[in-house]
This record gives sequence, structure tokens and C-alpha cells, in this order.
Amino acid sequence: MRLVVYGPNERVGVQQGANVVDLSGTVAKYLLEVKGEGSPIEMAEARVSSDLARLILGGRRALDEAQAALEYLSGKAHDQKDPRGDALVMPASSVHIHAPRPNGTRIACAGSNFTSHRDRMSARSGRAPRAPFIWGFWKVSDPVGPDADVIYPQRCDRLDYEGELAIILGKGGKDLKPEQLKESVWGVTLFCDWSIRTREQLGPMNFAPGKNFDTSSSLGPCIVVDEADCNNVDIETFVNGQRRQSHNTKEMTFSFAQYLEYLSRDFTLKPGDMICSGTGEGTAADASPTNADGTQPPDLFLNVGDKVEIKSPQVGSLRATIVAKAK
Repeated sequence: MRLVVYGPNERVGVQQGANVVDLSGTVAKYLLEVKGEGSPIEMAEARVSSDLARLILGGRRALDEAQAALEYLSGKAHDQKDPRGDALVMPASSVHIHAPRPNGTRIACAGSNFTSHRDRMSARSGRAPRAPFIWGFWKVSDPVGPDADVIYPQRCDRLDYEGELAIILGKGGKDLKPEQLKESVWGVTLFCDWSIRTREQLGPMNFAPGKNFDTSSSLGPCIVVDEADCNNVDIETFVNGQRRQSHNTKEMTFSFAQYLEYLSRDFTLKPGDMICSGTGEGTAADASPTNADGTQPPDLFLNVGDKVEIKSPQVGSLRATIVAKAK
């Protein structure tokens, strides 16, 4: 199942080819026509919510009921309208697709979590490669969705891309163990960490200023549920059609399971929280030479007007356009 958040009311839909199917509305139709429910709209909202965060809280039962309703809609249903007569199926091109981030949840990002990227970044900074360790940062700015604009920060002269995979937790908890990963993961989606690489941002990331600014991450296009193994997902990054990155999550230095354990030590993770994989080699920063003064040539870094695409055969395509900050 591929879930999207769409439309002005940010409802959960199911991506089916070139169409989006309203999920809670489909369940309402199923409850009315198959189960004889007297208040189908209200009951569907309670059991299979149109809100992503509440849908996740519904757990396995909500997903199973949603699947039964979708099968009914595509098979035995006499039409594709909900109990109010509204269309349940619409062209994806006719609706706005939002970033599939559950309200109130947090995004944890793994740092330097692929060997070649880490070694290249160490060399760029003049440091000798050292034994890897778990580290990262939180993204506190709101992500933008697929086909959205990314604003080039005014304080930046080197903007970079980092194509990643994000897992969405279906269960919360504290002091979790690595073997609890499978039961904890609700779904996966694509993530792009837009990073300021201006030299003054190097060193300790106090409040992670190079990682947090308006539109500093992209998320989407959908959340893949029950169809992808987070430990074996292919990710590619293209800039203006040129492939820059190609990696697989099985190459992560520290797995999602290890990050789950690390992040939940004495800290309660919530359903809907996300953990991002870190990125592979091929970023502008790790692929560019370093000048004697510590700067890097701008050639591979992003410019206003550039188009970036993060692709995965298991998830889909997350596209963005770099735009100038409004004056």
C-alpha cells in the first residue's frame, strides 16, 4: 500500500497508478454497503482515520480494514462514490500531494552513515579516517513535499543535496532493542536533506544551523507500507538529469535497528517519528576538491533553477526545484 497526504484538508489517500483513492471515504463506503453501518462516515473516521497520525495509531487493524475496503471498491462496488456521493478516485495530477509527515512527529537524521561518504568528508576536512560512531541531528523545520520548491538560503553559497530513506515508526517506546525494528516500522519514504556547506558551518553544529532553514528537507512522495524492506532499498539522486548518487540502505554503517536502539535510550520515541538513513557518496561536498584555503569550487553545488530528483524503484520519485529567496 502506497499512502499519500493530499488536498486542502491533507487527507490520507492511496496511490494507485495515476490515481489517488481517498482511504477513509472508501472504508465508509465499505462499512455502509457491506457491513450495514448506520453512521459510516463517523465510524470510518474512528477506525481508519483520514489523518495520517491517527491512522498510524490505528495499527495493523486499521491497515487490514483499509485493504478490505480497497478490494471491495475495485471489485464488487457498483460505483466509486462515498456515502455522501463524493468521488473516491481522482487523478493524482488534479490534487496537491503534501509531505507525508504525521503531525507532531520528529525527524532524526543519521550522520556520516555510509563509509565512502564519511571517508571523503573526513579527507575534505583534513582529518584522518577514524572508527565510525553513531551521531546525527534533528530536523526541526517542516519538510516540503514532492515537486515543491526549495528556497536557496540567503546565508549560503554552497547548497548540497543528500538523498536518503526514512522509516516511519508505527510504535513508540523507550529503551528499544534492535530486534524490535520490524515490529516498530510502519512504512518507508524518501527524504532529501538539503545542507548548507558554507565553510563557516563546519565544526560543531550548534543548533544544526546548516541543517535547519525553511524548506531544508523534502519528504515523499508516498509512504510505502508492507511492500519494502527498509534494510534493502535502492536510492539514486539526479541533478538536472545527471546521476550523482547511487546507494542501498544495506550499505549503512549503522543500521536502522542500531539507530532505533541508540535514539530510544532513556528517550521515548512516538508513533510517527522518523529515522533517516544518512546518505551515500556523491554529494557535492564529498565529490568536490578542497582548495588550499579550505573552500570548494562551486561547480557541483546547487544553483537557483536546478532540478533535483531522488528516485527509488521501491518507493517512487521525490522531485524538487531550487528557487531564490523572495526579497
